[in-house]
Amino acid sequence: MVEGYLGKLTTEHRMLIHLFDNKLPNNQWEAPAALTQAGISAAVHVQRKHVPRTLKRLEKAGEIAINNRHVPGAKQRRKVYSLTTTGRARASLLVEQTLATNVMCDNESVPIKEIPRKDRKLLEILSHIDEAYCYHNEPIISSIAEPSGKVSLDAQSSEELVKRMFARAWEDGIITHDEHQLISEVVEFLGMHPDRIKRLSELARKSIITSPPEDIYLEMLSQALVDNQLVDDEVALLETYRGAYGINDATHEKLLNMALQ
Repeated sequence: MVEGYLGKLTTEHRMLIHLFDNKLPNNQWEAPAALTQAGISAAVHVQRKHVPRTLKRLEKAGEIAINNRHVPGAKQRRKVYSLTTTGRARASLLVEQTLATNVMCDNESVPIKEIPRKDRKLLEILSHIDEAYCYHNEPIISSIAEPSGKVSLDAQSSEELVKRMFARAWEDGIITHDEHQLISEVVEFLGMHPDRIKRLSELARKSIITSPPEDIYLEMLSQALVDNQLVDDEVALLETYRGAYGINDATHEKLLNMALQ
C-alpha cells in the first residue's frame, strides 16, 4: 500500500513517470542505479518482487528497452531499463496530465507544475501530496533509497527483514565478513540507502531479542512468495542465506510449506 497522491497512481504509471525523469545515458557503458530493478522498485514504492511483472508488460507493449550496463558500485553489469519512443510518448502524456492536476499549496489551488521543483524528480514532488490533494513541506511517503522518512508498507517489511538479519549478525557482538557480504547482497537487492542501513544496524545492535535463522529465512520466503513464485535473484539470495546459516534441505522444505500456507 502506498499512501498519499502516489497511491492513486498505478505501479505502471509511477514506473513510466520514473523512467521519463531518468533517461539512459547515451554512452554504451554506464547507467545510474535508478534504472535497475532495485532503483525502480525504490522509486515507485513497491517490493522488488513486483517490478519484473510490470516491466515485462511494458516490454511486451514496446514501451521499454532493456540494456546491460555498468552501474556504479555493482560488481557486474546489470540490466537497466529505458523508455522507447512509444513509451516516452505515453509517459509524456501522463506527465503532462499529472502536472496539470490542481492541488492545495499554501492555501491556494495551483497546478502541480507550479510547485517549485528545486531539482526534484516528479515522483519526489508527488510524495509530498496527500490523498486530499494537499501539498506538504515534508513528504507523506519516502523512498527506501532515501536516507530517512516513512516508507510504504512494502518497504517497511523489507526494513524489518534487514533489521532482523542485523540482529542475528550482532548476536555475538561482531559482524563477520560472510554475514556482512550476505547483508550487503540483500540491501543491494532492495536498493536501500546506506544511511537507512546504518540506522537499522544500530537499532538491531541495541536490541536484546534476536531471531533464530530459521525465522528470518521463513520471513524471506514469505516476502518472496507474495505472488507464489520466485525470481532468479530471490533464489540466489535464499541459497546464499541457507549456506551461511546451515539451513538443510529438510528445514528448507518445511519452511517453504509454511510460507506457502
